Amino acid sequence: MQTECSADLFGFAPVEGHKVVAAFDGGTMTSEAGAMLVGASDKRIRLIERFAGCFADHRDADLVVHEVAGLVGQRVLGIALGYEDLIDHDQLRHDPVMAVLGGRLEAQRADCAPLAGKSTLNRLELSRAEPTRYHKISHDAAAIEGLFVDLFVDAHAAPPPQITLDLDATDDPLHGHQEERFFHGYYDTYCYLPLYVFCGRHLLAAKLRPANIDASAGSVEEIARIVARIRQRWPQVRILLRADSGFAREALMVWCETNGVDFSFGLAQNSRLAGEIEAELAAAQEQSQRTEKPARRFKCYSSNLI
Repeated sequence: MQTECSADLFGFAPVEGHKVVAAFDGGTMTSEAGAMLVGASDKRIRLIERFAGCFADHRDADLVVHEVAGLVGQRVLGIALGYEDLIDHDQLRHDPVMAVLGGRLEAQRADCAPLAGKSTLNRLELSRAEPTRYHKISHDAAAIEGLFVDLFVDAHAAPPPQITLDLDATDDPLHGHQEERFFHGYYDTYCYLPLYVFCGRHLLAAKLRPANIDASAGSVEEIARIVARIRQRWPQVRILLRADSGFAREALMVWCETNGVDFSFGLAQNSRLAGEIEAELAAAQEQSQRTEKPARRFKCYSSNLI
């Protein structure tokens, strides 16, 4: 964020006869120099360019001041720097580092800043699949979803023999009366319940969902889409799907078995399962007490025991 400075001088104790002063007359300054590293990384993977390609601009070209690629880049960099709120861009639009990364040091019009403000960016975020009179920038949702997977695949020089997809749902706490706001008993708060798919550090999917649904809702469709796209590039890769007991659902397990995807799901504790692993639990407890470290025991089951 651009720093607003005072021109007054501050005096300190002299050192060996020399005056020591602090001044704020360095001109336009920034506290966001780290954004240059983000920009250099983006040039390697072309994230912003490829993301911007998922949008279509139906505005009158003669009246456009801020191109879609610039709007997308400004918003992505702002979020990367920790500025999640659009209102922050009323200051960021004057930031010299943001201007350098946006490729525009001077404003196109005298009454404008080099970069876009919150209102213009808001129209981008409210874009729809089909343009409207008031929202003339449209987006391709399928292309955006596919880009996450493509970036993951492109990060590998050669196909790995096996990958593990982690499927998870977590709480996104709400502090107002947002649309589709519901109370979730497990998290003991009002929240959304987004669905995530990761492979290591790579995010492959993020779906915002209300909290009044089963944790596994929509997981079959998401995994089917991701697996299909991965296998287009890596037809021989072995895929393991990993998730907690919230995803141990018949529909998802049947899909995995039908489509050659191995899976490892947690199971919620129940009396029958606890009875089957009673000896293993006792052995793990004894070892943990003896070593003062976590202990694990494994046991194989036939499907009719679960």
